Order: sequence, then structure tokens, then C-alpha cells
Amino acid sequence: MKKLSSKKAGLAPGTIVHVGEVKTGKPRITLISYDKDTFEERIVESIEDCLLCKDLKTISWINVDGVHQVDIVEKIGTHFGLHPLVMEDIAHTYQRPKMEDFDSYIYLVLKMLQFDEDTSDVSSEQVSIILGPGFVLSFQEAEGDTFDAVRERLRNSKGRIRSSGSSYLAYALMDSIVDNYFVVLEKIGEFLEVLEENVIEDPTPAILQDVHGIKKEIIYLRRSVWPLREVIGKLDRSESPLIEEVTLVFLKDIYDHTIRIIETAETYRDITSGIMDVYLSSVSNKMNEVMKTLTIIATIFIPLTFIAGVYGMNFNNMPELAWKWGYPAAWIIMALVSASMLIYFRRKRWL
Repeated sequence: MKKLSSKKAGLAPGTIVHVGEVKTGKPRITLISYDKDTFEERIVESIEDCLLCKDLKTISWINVDGVHQVDIVEKIGTHFGLHPLVMEDIAHTYQRPKMEDFDSYIYLVLKMLQFDEDTSDVSSEQVSIILGPGFVLSFQEAEGDTFDAVRERLRNSKGRIRSSGSSYLAYALMDSIVDNYFVVLEKIGEFLEVLEENVIEDPTPAILQDVHGIKKEIIYLRRSVWPLREVIGKLDRSESPLIEEVTLVFLKDIYDHTIRIIETAETYRDITSGIMDVYLSSVSNKMNEVMKTLTIIATIFIPLTFIAGVYGMNFNNMPELAWKWGYPAAWIIMALVSASMLIYFRRKRWL
């Protein structure tokens, strides 16, 4: 579980302090500038190089991988007129998904999720998106994202993305993040199928730990996605001139996808609870089988113990004690009693 940092305690509102996993690498800044006929993509070595794009007539997308160096966030944010509280939230990576309209730009926070098949953990990365007139800014915690398909569409001029405005680019980034939720859910579904088979075949304490672990990850996924429904709804109802009319139709599609993701997460949570019930039932059945076997063995030996106890009293007036065939006769009687009980148990289908 992520723990909030206390580094911001006592500081003035708007103070930019990085809160999140410690990063040591150098942030990577990429700039994509395009319109219907032109396209340019490059890695920015100096922050000043990407600040000039605000005055260009093309659509510009500045992507920053790494928000641990807050001076970069502050320089870019100051140049594009971002509120200090927005820059503070960008560096504070434990924000919940939200949308804030500042008239001249729209600030969005989303969670980009990945599923680790080796550890069965869902990892989360905060993505901050700034939608402005003719530009989109995106801030990520580290390199590696789900935006490769968007970049390919821009490079190859596929679809309407090159002929649309900055709001469509922001939609495309959001849609890429949401679509990746389905990939995460698919992998979780496959893991649940394997887990269910293992629970039925061999319920072990290790499997119970896996069940508890995946249930925790599903709850974490649901917590990351649930506020997104409100974010998309606010965007859809927004009257901001930054959002083109054509983009609103596509936002409704993201909203539908978000509802499906939440419903699927709820279903998986119920399945996980069902798997836990199956585990408890399997363990209980296994224990019942053990107890039944022990009970049958004890029941067979009860009359044998009685016979051995009677003839082990060694009274002088017991005629069988001096009988030549007394010992083998006792064994024969005990064998017949045991066989008769086994036959009876089998006919009753207790064996």
C-alpha cells in the first residue's frame, strides 16, 4: 500500500514538492508538433526548445517522462500559465483521477495501470494531462507508457487525429489509457481461471494467499478506475471552448468503456470471493474425507479392542484361556468382524 509522504507538511499551498516513488534518472522530454500536412517529432534537450511551441500554429504535444525534478515541471508550467496548485498536483503522484477546468486550460489526472504476470501485482502510474488551445502537455512518472499507438497514428496520419484539434489528441491519450485497462482485466481474468483450477485440484495455503492478493489488486484497480467515470462525465458536460463538438461524441465512448471496466472489476471481485468460498469448501471436504477415514478405522478396531480386552483379563475360570485353539480362534473372529464391517461400509457407500 502506498503511503503518503509528510514532506509537504507545513509548506505553503502551491509549493512544488515531488511525492512518490524515488526516481534518480534524468527526465525525458519529447515534442511532437503536427497539423494535417506536417509532422515533427524530436527529443528536447533543453526546456527552452519546447517552450517555443506555444506560439506555433500547429498542434503541439509535449510529453515529460519523470516529474521528480520539480524545476522542469515549474518551468514548463510557468511558461504555459499553469496554476501553482496544478504544478503541485503534477509532482504529487498520489492524486485520484480528477478533472479541473481553468477556462484557459483543462487539467486531467488519470492512472495508467500495468499487470505484472510474475508477481500478479497491478502497478499504477499517475499521468497528468493539460489540454490547452493548440497544445497538450502530459507528465508521467517514468518512461514507458501506452501511447505508442497514438504516436503511430500521428506519424502515419491515420484516422482523423492529424486533422483534428488538441482536444482530440487529449481524447486519444485518455482512450489509450482506458483501453489498456481492458488488457489488465484480461490478464487478471486469465490468472483467476488458473487460480480457480488450482483451488479445485489442490487447495493449499499458498493458493489462499494468491486469492487474497489478487482480490486486493482488483479492489485497487476499481479504486483507480471508479473516479474516472466522474472525470469523463464532467468533460462530456463541459461547455469549455477547448473541447470540440466532434470530440464530445468520442468522450461518450470512453464513458461507456469506463462503465464496462467498473462492471468487469465488480464481477472479478465476486469471482474472487467465490474462489475463496470454493477453497474453504475444498479444505472442509478434504478434512471430512480424512475424518471419515479415521472414523472408519476407529470403528473397525472398536470390536477388536473389545475382544482383545475380554480375553486379556486373565481370570482363572475362563475356559478359553486353556483351549489349544483359543488364540487362532480369536484371530479368526476378529478377521471376520473386520471383513463384515468393511462389507457393510462399502454397501452403505461410506468407502
